[in-house]
Amino acid sequence: MSVSSSRRRSIIFFITLGVCLVLLAVALNVGWIVAIPWRLGVLYFIGLVSFLLIIAGLVLNTIFLVREIRRNEQHDTFINAMTHELKTPIASIRLYLETLQRRELEPAKRQEFYRIMLADTDRLLQTTEQVLRAGRVGRSSRLYHRTEVDLGELVEECIDLARTRSHLPPECITFASKPDPRKPLMMLGDPDELKGAVMNLLDNAIKYSGDRIEINVKVERKDAKTAVVQVSDHGIGIPQEQLKHVFKRFYRVPGTVTIRVKGTGLGLFIVRSVAEKHGGKVSVESPGAGKGSTFRLMLPVQVAS
Repeated sequence: MSVSSSRRRSIIFFITLGVCLVLLAVALNVGWIVAIPWRLGVLYFIGLVSFLLIIAGLVLNTIFLVREIRRNEQHDTFINAMTHELKTPIASIRLYLETLQRRELEPAKRQEFYRIMLADTDRLLQTTEQVLRAGRVGRSSRLYHRTEVDLGELVEECIDLARTRSHLPPECITFASKPDPRKPLMMLGDPDELKGAVMNLLDNAIKYSGDRIEINVKVERKDAKTAVVQVSDHGIGIPQEQLKHVFKRFYRVPGTVTIRVKGTGLGLFIVRSVAEKHGGKVSVESPGAGKGSTFRLMLPVQVAS
């Protein structure tokens, strides 16, 4: 069942419930008006039950309406973010192409323009891949491409790619505890989806680090059957009351700092979906706003021999 179909059915259900409650209230009032004495006891009982049902229905309708309002707000935020994420690099590429078309530039300047346009193209590609991946992991809970993956090697590749994409020196992202190459952490999973999850954790840490990018990554065995990928930063942190919401689709922590951070609100949702599809889970800890955060991606690995 698609998300839109499920949402449509829930809306129809609550509209039907509201209509039934109105009809029940009308019938109850009419029953009281035309009641005859010997039926008063029965009507008292029916009235009490009906009153409780009406109250319960109104509570359910209120909850549903609040959820719909929040969902619409999240969708609006997502659309605004997507519009900015797509429009900005397209406008930049168009500007540089027009400049190249109208003016004769020195080779060095031309190469600089090419480099900037390639970076904008990469940004467009990343945004598109993010949306496609979110739709893919949201539609299916099955893994179709299982293969043996060295978790430590995969995380190291993601760290190198994150440094390259964000133009960071090596000291900004440190790999604190590499697994022993003689005892690799092997697991069965989809390499592309696992890379997407780890990259989203790293991108999230980079974006929310502010001016001080100091990210620490660990990969270690938690027990015989579980490995942990831990990503810690010293960024803006997350308020305690927001921790349980950050893995929801389109959700972004409210606040003036968050508004200035680029993103679609899909990264952590993808991380949670990938973890669950692989039989694992993801968690987050933060001492509070301005004190950084730590994400832990727990995945099942093969038992060490």
